[in-house]
Amino acid sequence: MNPLIKRLIFWTPRVLCILFAAFISLFALDVFNEGRSFGETILALLIHLVPTGLIVLTLVLSWRWEWVGAVLFSALGVLYLTMAWGKISWILTISGPLFLVAILFFLSWRYRGQLRDHPSN
Repeated sequence: MNPLIKRLIFWTPRVLCILFAAFISLFALDVFNEGRSFGETILALLIHLVPTGLIVLTLVLSWRWEWVGAVLFSALGVLYLTMAWGKISWILTISGPLFLVAILFFLSWRYRGQLRDHPSN
């Protein structure tokens, strides 16, 4: 397998996941425009960052065990799909990248043996 393809298969799901976590984190910033007290704002911020925490935790597990990423990112995509049923633009915006990352982690797991550098390569 081409070394560039190996690197792309390995790094693409990880980088996309980091970018997606940053994107999801942006939605937490709306708590600062709601005129709440400091304590209420911090609590609302933490609640809004729960999805980001789930994505980061899943990425940490997926970094080593790609099959876990395929399963958990698919599950997160289905969870959001059921929560946002009927809002097609939000489903595509949130569940779409989750399913894409799941597929990419599956490919990384599937070709794991070929992605590791062996002296015979």
